[in-house]
Amino acid sequence: MRGSRAVERRILSLLHGQNTRTQVSEIYGHILRHQLHHSNHVISHLVSVCGSQNKMDCATLIFQQFPYPNIFLFNSMIKGLSLCGPFLNSISLFSGMKNLGIWADEFTLAPLLKACANLPEDIRLGQAVHKETIALGFSRFNSICIGLVELYSTHEMMSDADRLFDEMPQRDVIVWNLLVRGYCKSGNVEMGLNVFRQMEERSVVSWNLMISCLARSGMDTDALKLFHEMIHNGFEPDEATLVTTLPLCARLGEISLGKWIHSYVDSKGLICDFVSVGNALVDFYCKCGDLGHASSIFESMAGKNVISWNAMISGLAYNGKAELGVQLFDTMIKEGLCPNESTFVAVLVCCSHAGFVQRGHDVFAMMVKDYHFDPTLEHYGCMVDLLSRNGHVNEAYDLMKSMPVKPNAALWGSLLGALRTHGDMELAECVAKELISLEPWNSGNYVLLSNIYADQGKWDEVEKVRELMKGCDIKKHPGQSILRNLG
Repeated sequence: MRGSRAVERRILSLLHGQNTRTQVSEIYGHILRHQLHHSNHVISHLVSVCGSQNKMDCATLIFQQFPYPNIFLFNSMIKGLSLCGPFLNSISLFSGMKNLGIWADEFTLAPLLKACANLPEDIRLGQAVHKETIALGFSRFNSICIGLVELYSTHEMMSDADRLFDEMPQRDVIVWNLLVRGYCKSGNVEMGLNVFRQMEERSVVSWNLMISCLARSGMDTDALKLFHEMIHNGFEPDEATLVTTLPLCARLGEISLGKWIHSYVDSKGLICDFVSVGNALVDFYCKCGDLGHASSIFESMAGKNVISWNAMISGLAYNGKAELGVQLFDTMIKEGLCPNESTFVAVLVCCSHAGFVQRGHDVFAMMVKDYHFDPTLEHYGCMVDLLSRNGHVNEAYDLMKSMPVKPNAALWGSLLGALRTHGDMELAECVAKELISLEPWNSGNYVLLSNIYADQGKWDEVEKVRELMKGCDIKKHPGQSILRNLG
C-alpha cells in the first residue's frame, strides 16, 4: 500500500511538473504499468491536465475507459470541455452524471455555465443550468455568480447580468470586467465606460476591454486618451493593448506615440514573444509611409505568419512600391507559406498599381485553381480595378456582367470613373444606368449620367434626367451641378 501511494505521488508530480506535464501519453503509460488506471484520484488529475493542454480527445478516450467515475472525474471532464469544447458535450456529460445519481456541486456548475456562455446562439441551456444552481443551493456561491454574470452578459441580456452583479456579496476585478465587456459587446459604450469608471481596482484586461470598445465604436481619440491614462496610472501595456493601440496611432497620425510604442516593444522583447505585435508595427509604419522601418521589423521577425506577409505586401502596394509587393508575394510562395484570401487581395492590388495585367490574371487563376478559394466581391473588385485602371475597360465591364457575385455600387462607380477617363462615353452611359438601377435614391448617380450626356452634347438627354429626378422627388446635394458643362 505504501509503495502504491509513493508511485501515485510520483505520477501526480509528473502531471503537474512544469517540464513533464506535456508528456501525457508517457505518464498514462506509467499509470497503466502501475495499475492506477482505476484510481479516480489519479485519472481526475490526468484529465484535468489534458484539458489545460487542449487535449480533450485524449481526455475523452481515457474517461470512456473508466468504469466507475466519481464527482471529481466528472468535474475534471466538464471543466475541460467548458474550456476547449465541444461545449455541448459538457451538457451531455452532466445529464449522464445525473442519471448515475451523482449530485452536482459548485465545481460542476461553474464550468457548465462557462460552457453555456460559449454557446451564444441559445440562452435556454444556460437558463436551465441557472435553475439547477438555485435548486441545489449554489446560486450565491461566488464562482457561480461570476458564471451567471458571464452567461447573461455574453448573451447581451444586460438587465439580468446587472441584477446578478448587484446581488453579489463580493465582486472582484474579473466580474467587473465581465460586466464592462457585456455592455461594450451590446453596443452600450457609455454604460460600459460608466461601469469602468466605478471600478476601484482595475487590471490590464480592464483597460484593454475599454480601449478596444472605444476603438471599435469609432471613438479613436477617446480610445487613445484612455491609453495615455492607462500609462499615467502605472499599468504596463500587454500584447492586446499594443495591437489595439497601434492602428489608432496610424489612423490619427500619432507617429511619435507609435514610435514610443515601438521602443517599449523593443525594451520588453515583445516582437520575439508575440508575432501579432510585430505585425501591428509593420502595419503601423506602412500606413505612416515609413517603409524603411516596416521592412526592418518585417525582416527581423523570426516567426512570421501569413498576416505578417499580407501587411508588408499591402504596405508596398499603397506606398508606390507595388512591383516589390509582387516580388515579396513570389518569395512567400517560394518559402512554402500558404497564402490566404487576404493575401490575394493584397497582391492583386499590387498588380493593379504596377500595371501588371497579365500577372493579375495569373494570380487570380492561381487563387482559384491552386488554392481553391472562391473569389469574393473584394477579389473581383481588385480585378475590375486592375483592368479598368490599365485601360481594359470593356474586359472589366464583361467581367462585372459575368461574375457570380452581384457587383455593388462601389464597383460600378470605379468602372465609371475609368470609362470617363478613357473617353468611352457609350459604355459609361450603360454603367451610369446600372448605378441608378442599384441606387435609385442616390442623386449623385443622376448627376453623373447627366454629366456624361453633357460631355457628348446630348442636351435633350440632360433634360430628361432632370425631369426623371423631379418625378422621383430626388434632390441633388449642394455643390452638384446637373448642367456643369453648359457654360
